[in-house]
Amino acid sequence: MTEIIGKPELSQISAASLAYLGDSVLEIFVRERLVLRGVKTPSVESLKYVTAPAQSEAVEKILPQLTEEESDVYRRGRNCVHSGVPKNATPAQYRRATGLETLFGYLYLSGENDRLRELFAVGYGE
Repeated sequence: MTEIIGKPELSQISAASLAYLGDSVLEIFVRERLVLRGVKTPSVESLKYVTAPAQSEAVEKILPQLTEEESDVYRRGRNCVHSGVPKNATPAQYRRATGLETLFGYLYLSGENDRLRELFAVGYGE
């Protein structure tokens, strides 16, 4: 994948917008994994990956692997204003999940597909 947008322009995109995109990127990775594994009930199985608590758990595994730039993007998403927290998550879990989604949106727009796959594998195991 080639870079979709340059780094200076990426800094102008809000963390909420990056998280919005990153949520979709994560969803595609999860769906791909479940389909390729032949999971019979992918919509049920996907909850092990896409809920705020699951994403928060993945973040704990990913954080030590992040570059300084990636850590900055993650923190930017984690610290953005949150309008509500799902009932199945704590505020801390929701903030970490938003940080992860922000990072994935940022890496996607940067054209860092290999890095996305690497971090997904770290967070969710292969």
